[in-house]
Amino acid sequence: MMFRIGVIVLALATLGLGACKQEPEQPRPPRRVFAIRVADTSGLTERAFPGRAKAAQEVNLSFRVSGPLIAFPVDVGAVFKKGAVVARIDPQDYETALRTLQGQLEREQARAKRAAQDLERDLNIREDDPGAISQAAIDRSQQAADSAKASVRSIEASVQHAEDRLGYTSLRAPFDGVVVETYVENFETVVAKQPILRLLDPSTIEFVINVPESLIGYTPYVETINVAFDALAGIQVPATIKEIGKEATQATRTYPVTLAMQQPAGGEILPGMAGQANVSGHLPEEAREAGTEIPATAVFERKGDGDSYVWVIDEAAKTLSRRVVDVGQLSRFGLLIKSGLAPGEWIVTKGVHSLEDGEQVRIIDASKEDGTS
Repeated sequence: MMFRIGVIVLALATLGLGACKQEPEQPRPPRRVFAIRVADTSGLTERAFPGRAKAAQEVNLSFRVSGPLIAFPVDVGAVFKKGAVVARIDPQDYETALRTLQGQLEREQARAKRAAQDLERDLNIREDDPGAISQAAIDRSQQAADSAKASVRSIEASVQHAEDRLGYTSLRAPFDGVVVETYVENFETVVAKQPILRLLDPSTIEFVINVPESLIGYTPYVETINVAFDALAGIQVPATIKEIGKEATQATRTYPVTLAMQQPAGGEILPGMAGQANVSGHLPEEAREAGTEIPATAVFERKGDGDSYVWVIDEAAKTLSRRVVDVGQLSRFGLLIKSGLAPGEWIVTKGVHSLEDGEQVRIIDASKEDGTS
């Protein structure tokens, strides 16, 4: 009997211990961190930047006046020369307004002519016989002549405005281009500044890439740029730098760079095509010796030791390790690192004070516009 009671007590104790066991902690998900890959400052050979093509000239055309369309000979794909009429508004109301003002102008011109003749006559009288006409009468004639001339100038301006508005009833192509989209139908009533169609010039193409702030300072050393498009296999299109953005995006710290190119032989680049720009160039020796440029936000210090650190990411394990770096001088876009980093390594660029050694992270590539890894 005692043996049975002991077994029962032991079983109950075992169950109690099992009930007291805590559930294992769930692993913390990797922290998302903004990071960049350290650039190789020995040169820019075959550095690739993704981008998208767009027409060098593109515009949404709209009328400057309102009214019903009476001519809209436009389909998507239609080609127009510069100055060609692409749409017309019914000009009847504007022609009527112009004729009305022209009639008023003729009347005012006649009145001004009579007032000028009256003034001339009064001046001749005074010249022949100074006492035959008073100065007050001459002043009244002068005032009438001046008023009539001012009225003529005012109506002339109104006539010019009416002529301009009549001219605005014809919408013309501002450059040679092709219609890629229409927004209205013929005989529709449109209002001023309402988009009517989209026109672009595909003869000259631009390609927009986003360059990290760690590399933007090296653009003066670029020697060649060739753009390859996904849709045009085997075609390399030479390009040149047209414009460099003056401000980096807040989220990704990249600068927009616009490249210009001509349509290649054997293919046609269409706006919206995706591709990549392969940039080639070499830095001068003095620039290469200056150090590796990284964002200043990537560098931090620990109290008491006086060293400077960066967080380096193990690309395979996605874990952090703190590394001492030798910091040089300030540069145009960050800090120059004399030693401690190798080209191709990933470093954290934001939130460095809240991270820990060995912490697992998920890389958000700060060099990409959308900020995804």
